[in-house]
Amino acid sequence: MSNELGLDFDASLDLSTRHLRALVAVAQYRNFAAAATDLGISQPTLTRTVRKAEDMLGVALFTRTTRRVALTAAGQEFLPMAERLLSDLGLGIRNVRELAEVERGQVVIASLMTLAHGVLPGAISRFAESYPSVAVELREGVQARVLEEVRGGSADFGLGDAPDVGGPLEMEHLGEHGFRLALPNGHRLMQRKSISLKELAGERLISMPTEAAARRTLDAAALAAGIDLDSHFTVGQFTTAFQLVAEGLGVAIVPSTYFEGGHPENVSSRPLSGPGAVQRLGIIRRRDRVITPAANAFMGILRDCWPT
Repeated sequence: MSNELGLDFDASLDLSTRHLRALVAVAQYRNFAAAATDLGISQPTLTRTVRKAEDMLGVALFTRTTRRVALTAAGQEFLPMAERLLSDLGLGIRNVRELAEVERGQVVIASLMTLAHGVLPGAISRFAESYPSVAVELREGVQARVLEEVRGGSADFGLGDAPDVGGPLEMEHLGEHGFRLALPNGHRLMQRKSISLKELAGERLISMPTEAAARRTLDAAALAAGIDLDSHFTVGQFTTAFQLVAEGLGVAIVPSTYFEGGHPENVSSRPLSGPGAVQRLGIIRRRDRVITPAANAFMGILRDCWPT
C-alpha cells in the first residue's frame, strides 16, 4: 500500500529500530559522518543501513551531494513517523519494565493517624486490587514522626500537614481540610450546626500531644483569636480520645479527614468554624529521592481518591 508520495507503508513493517535510528540521525544531523559518530557506527555501515531502509520503503528519503544531505518530500513525511515509532517503542518498554517493578515492589508510607484511619484504607484497597503482589507498610504517627520517617529515607513518602516541610523535603498539596468537634451524646453544643473556637472557652479538651500538627494548628488559631483552650487531657491516639469523650470527660477537636473512615460509636460531632482552623495536607517527599514505581503507582491512586 502506497500513499500519494510513493511511500510503501507495508514494506515499512520490515524496518527495524536500527533502520529507524539511522534515518532519524541522518535527518537530524544532515550529515552522514556526524550521524555515524552519534550512533557509534562507521559511516559505511550507516550508509548501507539507510540505503537498505530506502530499498524496503521503495522510495528515496534523502538527496545527497558532496556538501549536504537533505530530506526529500517522502523523507519529510516519513521522519515524524519514524520519530513517533521510536518514541512509542521506548515508552512501551519503560512501561513494561515499570509494571514488572511495581508487581514485585513494596511501598512504605508514613502518615498522620487521621489520614491513616480516614483516607488511606480506600486507597490501599484500590491499590491492592490493582497490584496484589505489592506489600504495603503503613507507619502511623504525629507530624514529627512522619517528617522523621521521610527525611531519614525509611518511608517512600509521607502524608502530612504543610508546617515544617522544607529543607530536603517538599510537599505536593492535595487539599485543605477543617476540623470537627467530638462531643459526648447529649452535650449542650450538639444543638449547634457548627461550633466556633470561642464557644469552647471553659470546655475541657482531650487533645493530642503538642508535636502533633493538628494540635499546633489549633493552638495557633486559638492564640490568634485570643482564646485560651483548656487541653486538660493529652492522649496519643484518637481512638483513646473518643473513648474519653464517650465517658463525658471532655470534648475533642479532630481533623475532619478522620471521619472519612466512619464515625465512632457513642460520640457525636459538629463542624468547627473559625479562621486558621484548617490543615493543608498532602504528599511529603525528599527532593533528592527517586520515587519507586510501586510508590508512584500508589500516589496516583491516592490522588484519584483524595476527598474534596
